[in-house]
Amino acid sequence: MRAILLGFAAGVWWLQQQAQLPSWLAWFCASLCLCGIGARGARRRSAFILAAFAFGFAYAALRADVRLQAHLPVAYEQRDIALTGFVRGLPEAQTDGVRFLFEVESNGAGLRDFPRIVRLLWMPAERGHANAPPTLVPGQRWTLYARLKRAHGNANFGLRDSEVALLERNIRATGAVSNVRAPRRLRVDARGPLLAIERMRARLRGRIETVLADAPHRGIIVALAVGAQSSVSDSDWAIMRATGTSHLVAISGLHIGFVAGLAALLCGFAWKRMRLRGMAAPLWVSAPKIAALGAAIFASCYAALAGFNVPAQRVLWMLVVFGIGFIGGRRPASSLVFCWALAFVLLADPWAVTSPGFWLSFGAVAAILHGIASVGRQAVRVVEDAETIAREMEAREPPDPDAGRQKANVRTGSKAARGQPAALVRDESNDSARVPIASPAHTTPLEEARRVINPSPGAFQKLTGACRRAASNGHRHALSSLRVQYAVTLALAPLTIYWFSQIPLIGPLANLFAIPWVSVLVTPATLAGLILPAPFDAPALHFAHASLSMMIDALARLAATTNSPLWHLPQPGAFALVAACVGVAWALAPRGWPLRFAAPLTWLPLLASANHVTPHGEFRVTALDIGQGSSLVVETRRHTLVFDAGPGPESTHAGERIVAPYLLAAGIRSLDTLVISHSDSDHAGGAPAVLQGIAVEQLLASLPASDLLWSLARARGAERLRCAAGQHWTWDGVDFSMLWPDAGPLTGKPNHQGCVMKVTNAEGRSALFTADIEAGDERTLIARDRAALHADVLIAPHHGSRTSSTEPFLDSVKPLAAIFQMGYLNRFHHPNPTVYARYQLREIALSRSDEDGAARIDFGQEIALERFRQTHLRYWMNR
Repeated sequence: MRAILLGFAAGVWWLQQQAQLPSWLAWFCASLCLCGIGARGARRRSAFILAAFAFGFAYAALRADVRLQAHLPVAYEQRDIALTGFVRGLPEAQTDGVRFLFEVESNGAGLRDFPRIVRLLWMPAERGHANAPPTLVPGQRWTLYARLKRAHGNANFGLRDSEVALLERNIRATGAVSNVRAPRRLRVDARGPLLAIERMRARLRGRIETVLADAPHRGIIVALAVGAQSSVSDSDWAIMRATGTSHLVAISGLHIGFVAGLAALLCGFAWKRMRLRGMAAPLWVSAPKIAALGAAIFASCYAALAGFNVPAQRVLWMLVVFGIGFIGGRRPASSLVFCWALAFVLLADPWAVTSPGFWLSFGAVAAILHGIASVGRQAVRVVEDAETIAREMEAREPPDPDAGRQKANVRTGSKAARGQPAALVRDESNDSARVPIASPAHTTPLEEARRVINPSPGAFQKLTGACRRAASNGHRHALSSLRVQYAVTLALAPLTIYWFSQIPLIGPLANLFAIPWVSVLVTPATLAGLILPAPFDAPALHFAHASLSMMIDALARLAATTNSPLWHLPQPGAFALVAACVGVAWALAPRGWPLRFAAPLTWLPLLASANHVTPHGEFRVTALDIGQGSSLVVETRRHTLVFDAGPGPESTHAGERIVAPYLLAAGIRSLDTLVISHSDSDHAGGAPAVLQGIAVEQLLASLPASDLLWSLARARGAERLRCAAGQHWTWDGVDFSMLWPDAGPLTGKPNHQGCVMKVTNAEGRSALFTADIEAGDERTLIARDRAALHADVLIAPHHGSRTSSTEPFLDSVKPLAAIFQMGYLNRFHHPNPTVYARYQLREIALSRSDEDGAARIDFGQEIALERFRQTHLRYWMNR
């Protein structure tokens, strides 16, 4: 059965790797054929596994086809549409407004397959919106106008596709509340059990934020209570990422398992003391069954507060499967419970396999089960060896002449055998007198003390024995906990490297005290604050926050003990990842497993540099998909340069969420030069995050002297230099030359001050980076040195704006390919249709980040252009 369930999961995973959905008839016929083959002899088991794989593939394809049918037609993008519906989930207050999910009941366009759930942004009045966002509550029904666009996400090499995350949540369109008409609140709110849970979550969040209004870590308390992580501060996230304790912020299997265990204990304790119809309750239903039922119910309630995320679903299904088997009189194997939970999670959400939470949650449980199984097998072997030694020693002992008499006493039921003191045993031959048999001549002070403390012989021995057993059990549990921590740390390391390109070096030590601290102090106090009514909830919540503050302070001090708490590694390939996972299972195998000492060798491909090695004299340019803005990475054999860092918190947080993670995933731990072409936020906004997340040796920028980026670079130890025409350097046989702006004071608009840089390899192949220069700047460059502008690849000036890319400029550059970096359906309408047509008329190969995602160009003897949405195409991608 385990193999069949795993085959189903493998089929679901394989569907998510496809560029397009399969033909239905072919897969349906294949499933029928495999099921038919399953009835034939020895091939039955393998045929059923293949049939499960085909069923998983077909089921996931069916779910995907149904979900993709709801879409926003291209003709209705960026148009104001009247929507009637209600608020779903917990609204999130952000700097640019309130972001919330809206379930559409009807649309003014009369479209049949209109998206059921859209994500909207209600902007504040100071950003030009006529209506300030109200307090939104789940279930509120509204009629409003929204300007929508199809679900679209950033697509970059080495980073998670954000578009599939929208599909997983059934968000098929995004947009903002528009000003066409004032939104109107309807009188009747939507009802339903899920909405009731969401309203309760909203009330609990509001209550916690009110009680802990001035508390610095209240966001973590909110996350532990209702699973809303949007309130966690950036400083708290930084500390937890550095110490590997981020999993404690979410309501995970650890927290739900703790609640389930506590509920089982309390339910079993209460049930044993209840009476039904004059009889003890356990005589009707056994206490363990009631405990299992109570654990499942309380776990379901806590998972509902978490929003039924993947880790919560996993532990809930495991409890349900185990509970059903236990109540039915069976105790299913842990591995079978694990496989059933895996299948149920994928039945509910086939896209869960694309999220890191799925792999980390199930990977941790698999490691625990494998580690415990190994410990269990070793313990059984130790017990068997001990019994064998005991039998051998017993066989070697000389015979006891009194053994027969003692056995006879036991058979006849003598008082000595029944535990009566030896000094008062009656002599069976003379019934008239008591004969002292073993009265001691004198007692030692220790024995006298024992007798005074407890006159019952053996009580002291019982007490000391109980203490020894307690110490032994504590020692055994401590060793078991360390074994589990070791297994989880080892197992999650390859997955953490794959998803996040880093390993927290102090994570095992931090989790050693953080996990029990949160489980024993913070989580129970938080739950008590949720259960208790006001004002009794305040002391519990304040205690939870005080305990949490102590833990955060300890973690911060622990992170400060090392200069590099995170070990950054490049994202591994498929072979390296699989080899490392096999090595983990090998290392966690029981003692005596063949060549277990060689398991670390399987990690060598994972630890080796997996990033691209550029030959000497060549270079690679990667144009990142960062929304409306610009960011390019230039790599030579031993050096790296980043040209612009994209927008900052005012838009897509490109520096923190895209640029720095991409560099780490590519194995780039430091930058030789960070070039910021000018001060516009779509080019410079992400620079602070890059400076804080990556070591930068030099900042080369065209910024005013008062710009805060200069002081930040100085604080980070980076050399600071203004870019100016005439600057030139060579890295690994690749020439870099700055063509613009002129040295001297910066005057005019920031666009006129942008750095223009040309990069040329040993073969003469070149790329021209043009920032946001405009037509006047282009004319000056042409007049100064027309030949210097010639390049094989042109980064389109100003994102293809109508103020740039003049025909004389294009005729001077004569590019073979051009890269346009812009946001999907951006408000500036880049690229301008007329400008874009100029490139097309010259038969220039074009790549647009809004259609193709990130673009990668290798400059060798020839140039090779790779578009992410072509080489990594998935069926859900909007192109």
